[in-house]
Amino acid sequence: MIPARLHWPIGAVVVVVAALLPIVMSDFTVSQILTRSLILGIAAASLIFLASLGGWVSLAQIGLYGVAGFAVGNLAQADGGVKVFAMDMWLAALLAIIVTVVIGLIIGVVASRSEGIYFLMITLAFGVIIRLLFEKATDLSGFGGINQIIQPEVLGSAQLQPERIYWVCLVISVLVYLGVRYFARTPFGLAFQGIRDNAARMKALGYNVTLIRTIAFGIGAFVAALAGVLNVWWNTQISPGTIDIRPVIFLLMIAIIGGLYRIEGAWVGALIYVILDNRLRSIDLVGERVATALGIIFLLIVLLSPGGVMGILESLSSRWRRSDEPDQPAGDGDGTAAAVVAGD
Repeated sequence: MIPARLHWPIGAVVVVVAALLPIVMSDFTVSQILTRSLILGIAAASLIFLASLGGWVSLAQIGLYGVAGFAVGNLAQADGGVKVFAMDMWLAALLAIIVTVVIGLIIGVVASRSEGIYFLMITLAFGVIIRLLFEKATDLSGFGGINQIIQPEVLGSAQLQPERIYWVCLVISVLVYLGVRYFARTPFGLAFQGIRDNAARMKALGYNVTLIRTIAFGIGAFVAALAGVLNVWWNTQISPGTIDIRPVIFLLMIAIIGGLYRIEGAWVGALIYVILDNRLRSIDLVGERVATALGIIFLLIVLLSPGGVMGILESLSSRWRRSDEPDQPAGDGDGTAAAVVAGD
């Protein structure tokens, strides 16, 4: 693996290079590839946050992502919306995030008492309920969704000035990444990880397992809400199809492709997914079979490395470090031990 002392310098270089990309990339690439990757990366980070620290794979994150988007569309000005409150966009975004977190806490109260496949199915059920709610409730959305959602003036136009929304997404992505890394080292984060490893023991030590899990799910909902707000600012519309079962599966694919237990994998997987999705659609042989092609590529990546792309990078880094270690004399006891460790 890369030495710990190099993690932050390398991360800083990546962020600086990412910030400069709009200068050299076309508007289409900035908007449809880079910005979309950042938004999906934030959504995937909410899933990876729960999976890596809590051992949960939640299928409700896209539903929560949609709650925030629909809330913004209903609260702010939307020329094509059914119900228009004409609220200030920033206030609408804040309220949308609060509503999403509250719903996330409600889901967390119910789902936190389950494990494994039961947790997976409960969160999937909540995701389906959210989609059906907005599809059937014409006062909130209806089948056609909400169109022409007004963006904050400071962001300009996502079509004419795509670099502005891109930089906002980049800043929020960095903050989410740093926030998750910091949370993992806090007493609350360590307790959450302890529950992941042995919930019965943590409960015997006096920890309120249900409460900790519920709060953690609320934090995951907060991250998903950020992605949902950014999505409607970028896309200017949202419909029940945005949170259908296919986006749920694709978000899970993004997390697994990047690395389900490494927070960096959220954005790595999102970038790979968006590039493949964009390029495959331009291939005549693939045509409308983009989902099938993505599924095949997904299987190949998982078979090659269950840890996703981050797992592949870590494996290559470990081999590179081993190859750079000096050989020890065969008769040296310490050298023999070192050789055994290196070959393990």
